[in-house]
Amino acid sequence: MQSRPFSYLFSISYFGARYKGWAPQPNQPTVQRRLERVIRHVLGHEDFSLIGASRTDAGVSCIGGYVQLFLREEMDMNSHLPLFNEHLPQDIRLNSVLEVSASFNLIQSVSRKTYRYYFSNSIDFHPFASAFVVNVIGELNWEAMEEACQLFIGNHDFRAFCKPSVNKTDYNREVLFAGIFESNEFLGQFFPQKIHYFEITGTGFLHHQVRMMMSAIWQIGRGEMDISEITHRYESPDNFEKLPPSPANGLVLWETVLDNI
Repeated sequence: MQSRPFSYLFSISYFGARYKGWAPQPNQPTVQRRLERVIRHVLGHEDFSLIGASRTDAGVSCIGGYVQLFLREEMDMNSHLPLFNEHLPQDIRLNSVLEVSASFNLIQSVSRKTYRYYFSNSIDFHPFASAFVVNVIGELNWEAMEEACQLFIGNHDFRAFCKPSVNKTDYNREVLFAGIFESNEFLGQFFPQKIHYFEITGTGFLHHQVRMMMSAIWQIGRGEMDISEITHRYESPDNFEKLPPSPANGLVLWETVLDNI
C-alpha cells in the first residue's frame, strides 16, 4: 500500500537523445533520474516517489507521456509546476498537473499507446535532420510496406518482434491500428522535402517491438523479406533470426490514453 497518501499526475514531454531511457540505471543519465533530482531540489526533501506510464528506451523521445508523484503532505502543485520546469533541462517538460487519488494506479490505467517512427528516403539527407528522422537508403515498395502494416493489426504473439526476457512468458499484444503517413511536423532547410512516419496504436508494447516492426517493414519495402514472413513469425517465432531494431532516434511515444481520470 502506498505510504504517501497525496498523489499528482503530470503529463510530460521529452527529447530522448541525451538519456539512456526513462528508468534509472547506475551511473547513467535517465529521464526519471533527472526528474527526481529537480523535484528533490524544488521541494527541499526526498520524501517522495514517482512512477512513469512508459519505460522508453535509450534515445527514444516522448510527446504524450505521464508520471505520477506521491507525497506525504498535500501541496499546491499548480504553483510548483513552473518551478519544476524552470529547473528542468530544456529537453524535459512537465506540461500539466492534476491531483488524483493515491489509489489511482497509473500503469493499470493506461488503455492504449500510440508511437510514431519518423523516417525519410532521401538521397541528400542532411546530418542535422538525424536528431528526429532516420534515413532509409534505396528504392522502397510503399504498397508492400503499407500491406505489412495491416498484418500487425490484431492480437498476436510478438515474440519474434521484440527483445525476449527470461522473466517474461506472455508475448501476446493487441495492435489496434498501424499505417504509414506523410509528416508535416518537421519543416525547414535541413529536413528532407518528404518525411514519413509509421504510426502504431496498441494496448501495450514489448521491449524493442515498434523498432523491430519498423525494421521488418523496411526489409519488406526493399525486397529483402517476403511479406508472408510476418505471419510465419507469429506462428513459429523460434524458427527465425532476431530482427535488428531500427535506430532509436526516429521513435516518439506520441500519445498515452488513460482511463479513470
